[in-house]
Amino acid sequence: MEVMTLKGNNIFLRALESEDLDFLYELENDETLWEVSNTTHPYSRYILKQYLENSYRDIYEVKQLRLVICKSENEAPVGFIDLFDFEPKHHRVGVGIVIFSEEDKRKGIATEAIELVCKYAFKNLNVHQIFAAITEGNQGSIKLFENIGFERSGVKKDWIFVNGNYKSEYFYQLIR
Repeated sequence: MEVMTLKGNNIFLRALESEDLDFLYELENDETLWEVSNTTHPYSRYILKQYLENSYRDIYEVKQLRLVICKSENEAPVGFIDLFDFEPKHHRVGVGIVIFSEEDKRKGIATEAIELVCKYAFKNLNVHQIFAAITEGNQGSIKLFENIGFERSGVKKDWIFVNGNYKSEYFYQLIR
């Protein structure tokens, strides 16, 4: 029996749907998340609707894939997990995740989502490595990725400028 890569014990990952517009709008315009997403301005519903309409495009074409994290078929999404900077020639891809509600954090959802998307990337995209960039001080993400098996392999000193201060960014890799 073949193992499904996007369905776990407690969550599943699915493609973006037009019904995700309100959730996407709320998430993309939350200024507290702009530091990790390198966002500098709000997004309009119109732009996000266009994004959703084009989200069917293949990762080999656009070099990225955003999946929605859901706990069950009938519940609202709890977050997004992204594969980005996909490099088929070099067999690598980046991963980023956001769980939106504090109520859903620290419950294993992010761990399961990252494990699922890594399994998907290794199996279906034939990558050799998955990488993540984590800002210093983000102890929750550091612990999350290290517990899954990602190793810190570098640091970009004073890489991110936020609220008048520089922060370093750690580079993590999971190599198979």
